[in-house]
Amino acid sequence: MMARFGIALLGLLGRLPLPVLRALGAFIGRALFLLAARRRKVALRNLEVCFPDVSPAQRHAWARESFEVFCQTFLDRGWLWAGSEALVRSRVRLTGALHELEGDAPTIVFAPHFYSMDAGGLALPLNTQREFTSIFATHPDPVQDAWFMAGRQRFGNVRMLNRADGVKPILSTLRKGGLLYLLPDMDYGPNDSVFVPFFAVPQVATIPSLSRFARLGRAKVVALYSRMTPDGYVAELTPAWEHFPTDDAVADTARMNRELEAAILTMPSQYYWVHRRFKTRPEGEPPVY
Repeated sequence: MMARFGIALLGLLGRLPLPVLRALGAFIGRALFLLAARRRKVALRNLEVCFPDVSPAQRHAWARESFEVFCQTFLDRGWLWAGSEALVRSRVRLTGALHELEGDAPTIVFAPHFYSMDAGGLALPLNTQREFTSIFATHPDPVQDAWFMAGRQRFGNVRMLNRADGVKPILSTLRKGGLLYLLPDMDYGPNDSVFVPFFAVPQVATIPSLSRFARLGRAKVVALYSRMTPDGYVAELTPAWEHFPTDDAVADTARMNRELEAAILTMPSQYYWVHRRFKTRPEGEPPVY
């Protein structure tokens, strides 16, 4: 019942003028930054190890802003997933190398965990009729799981694949000329991970799925970086990465992290710093948290 109430409340809040909704999100975010001590410590620690040369005051400001953006983008789901198509189109723009969506070449969209990723996930099917596939993990609450699924599939030809279903349906979609929306920049544990640099941390557990799927699916890779703006969202599509993939999955994964670093530097407070990105450590290395 609480989940249903929360979803209904978000739908009502989504009808507010965007500046009012964003102000509410910022207020909740500032309160959450004070109250959610464990996640606050995770965000501050992540920023500390990634940006050791940045002042503690700046890292603290980024962390606080990160909580605000988290809450603002969460509240925005009220109109992203329940507002009219015209409203969503007026607030969500897709820019950049749009020509990469033309034709039927197998294409992987590297979509890292910026808080605006759900807006980016809608920007693509609003601007292409190509089959669009994303990988998900089932939410333990069936009401919330249904809400996530319906929201992310509301426009275009979108299919959500469960991570537990394996790689065969993913590769099948790619080889038929589909788009794969891939978010491989979290710490998914030691299984299948390789250790590559990320910012100032020299050995970070990262899954090499971007390189792997690109090779097996004979796909090009583009990146989609989604940014929250005062007027809504802008999702920027990059040109296809040159010389990717290679035969070296570790080198490819290190390059993926470098590409992500460059994007984060343009909007450091909008990245998902509340995730324990460095929880998996190389053998013999001390814990980060």
